[in-house]
Amino acid sequence: MKKLLPAIIIILILAVVGFIGWGLISKKQPAQTTGAGQTQTALESGQFTFETPKKSAHYESNTPAHGTTLAGVPTNVVIDFNFDLAPPSQITIKKDGKDYGMGETVIDDNKLAMRKNMEPSSPDGLYTVSYNACWPDGSCHDGNFQFKIDRSKSGGFEDLTGQSEVTVKLSQIMFGPQNIKISKGTKVTWVNNDSVEHYINTDSHPAHTYFPKQNSKALKGGNTYSLTFETAGIYPYHCSAHAQTMTGSILVE
Repeated sequence: MKKLLPAIIIILILAVVGFIGWGLISKKQPAQTTGAGQTQTALESGQFTFETPKKSAHYESNTPAHGTTLAGVPTNVVIDFNFDLAPPSQITIKKDGKDYGMGETVIDDNKLAMRKNMEPSSPDGLYTVSYNACWPDGSCHDGNFQFKIDRSKSGGFEDLTGQSEVTVKLSQIMFGPQNIKISKGTKVTWVNNDSVEHYINTDSHPAHTYFPKQNSKALKGGNTYSLTFETAGIYPYHCSAHAQTMTGSILVE
């Protein structure tokens, strides 16, 4: 019995260690990631993971960004490239097989971006943007990405509807308020209260093509920039000098 005692003790120790380890593993929630390695979380509607996007030749960026959930309908979908676009480049914006794109696909004057308007009444849900980017030599390359609309997210926006003019302060490398909801025809004025320069730039970064009117020059301390929003939809923006941390959204109703 004395000879078996050490073996029994070792077995008991291993059993306890194994039980503790199993408990830790069972409590850990595995992260969901896209093909780009970006972590995705479970959305309110249940477990959900955006598909891996496909990027065509000469692709640079797009707005809305892949994998984002928006509190409102984008005014348009824009895709940026580093090479001249040509007809018959096309964009479709589909949910459950229906295209919610509105009008024709338009190539910007500089030929480095193409865009398509989106129906303002588009319902909540997952959208897949598919595009065919064509070049002057006649070759075309396809790609796709996804975003989601969830109007319940607007509950986290500061409600400033019904006001003709509102102010957003640039302070401590932040927009304040960061996310606002306004009525059509409202004039928004940004005031730089910091000692460093800031910019008001529409997404994406650094293309700044989603809503080009929302692009200011450098704003020094005390400088202001104003813009009146006439079209309903969501307007994501950022400061290009602090693009990773200084972001905001305007929801126009």
